[in-house]
Amino acid sequence: MVRTQSFEDLKVWKSAREVANLIYDATEGDRFSRDFALRDQIRRSAISVVSNIAEGFERNGNKEFTNFLYIAKGSCGEARAQLYIALDRDYVTEYEFRTILSKLKETSRMMFGLIRYLRNSDHKGPKYR
Repeated sequence: MVRTQSFEDLKVWKSAREVANLIYDATEGDRFSRDFALRDQIRRSAISVVSNIAEGFERNGNKEFTNFLYIAKGSCGEARAQLYIALDRDYVTEYEFRTILSKLKETSRMMFGLIRYLRNSDHKGPKYR
């Protein structure tokens, strides 16, 4: 079985990176960029997703990685909630909303699948060899 060598190889990390960039693009709009609190919070949520996946992977143990994936999954939910506020305030178009929401949900599902895999795996991570 081939083992993933770096977090950059993970599909879920790539998906989280993509959604973070979508959020950054959406928050550059004139009205959105003036709402500093919401703009900064949704960006922090997106950054948290991609960063916690990376940090958890680098811990080299399934249990810690799983914990960080749960944190990332929570941040994904936080970003979704904030996206609804952005839609309500007309900061994002319906198209931007649906595109980002879909990507956030997809990323969350991927994290849950990876969590399930890690919890059921006999391999506990390189630091336990």
